[in-house]
Amino acid sequence: MRFERHRLVYLDPAHWNETLAAYPALQAIPVVVDWVGSGRPLIARRPVCEDMAGRVPLGLPLPPSLGKQRLAFAVPPGAITSDAPSPLLSDALREAPTAWQATIAALVVLDPETRCFGSLAWTYLTGLPYLSETSDLDLVWHVSKADQVARLVAALARIDAAAPMRLDGEIVTPTGLAVQWRELASDAPELLTKAADGNRMIARTELFT
Repeated sequence: MRFERHRLVYLDPAHWNETLAAYPALQAIPVVVDWVGSGRPLIARRPVCEDMAGRVPLGLPLPPSLGKQRLAFAVPPGAITSDAPSPLLSDALREAPTAWQATIAALVVLDPETRCFGSLAWTYLTGLPYLSETSDLDLVWHVSKADQVARLVAALARIDAAAPMRLDGEIVTPTGLAVQWRELASDAPELLTKAADGNRMIARTELFT
């Protein structure tokens, strides 16, 4: 079982207790122990060689107050109760700083289906303080056709120029290839793409083929 990047994964609390039994040090962190029982998700990550065969690789990013660690787990498929996409930006808006509100409103008008990950998303999902004065706004746009990209990138550049925070984010093709919007705004003939199975360079002209 493998999930696409940024996919949220919810676990059975009983299985979470079994998972933590293999991580004694984490059992001393109350927020980690209570994570799944509080209805909080984990997030899909790429597998590494240390993961046990047949297990699903997941991550848990802790807030800055707990060292901003990124914890890695691998759980049996039976521990998973559901999964969901990253939050809509329009839903996470209420957790954003006041200074961000106008920028987010413009982004939602540009594309109501804009989704977020990173600090704003985790603040929204958990109620914990992930945001700081230096936080970026991390976004995801799913684009179905090549001719949509230029219009989207041009609009993002205009919004970014007036934004009080840095706009980071990926434009994702129907085949699951993700490219940073700033890289698409360049004239580079080759682009770094990310997918669930790894990164690779491809020609710009092949992005939607």
